Amino acid sequence: MKTLLALTFSLALAASFAKADPAENYSHLCASCHGKDGTGHTKPGKKLGVKDLTAADYQKTFSDDDAFKALKNGMKGEDGSNKMKSFSEKLSDDDIKAVVTYVRTLAK
Repeated sequence: MKTLLALTFSLALAASFAKADPAENYSHLCASCHGKDGTGHTKPGKKLGVKDLTAADYQKTFSDDDAFKALKNGMKGEDGSNKMKSFSEKLSDDDIKAVVTYVRTLAK
């Protein structure tokens, strides 16, 4: 019984440190607004006015650090409303960096 308990705890601990695939994180957390392809052609994306992440010219307008901060802290709209929620409670800093790297691959 103790062995089973120790094994269960070890597996749970290992799972908590396992990193999710950046494309999977993007798909689960970002695609509802930004679209799976990054174009922002979704109902919420259009409503919020999200930018086309596939546009290389747009991607040049923000640094990796800017994108990291937006994912970690969220973004406010010009009117002060929440434009994008913070993902700091769902993603580690390393996972956020990986999502930023993934977003860079969407540029055409």
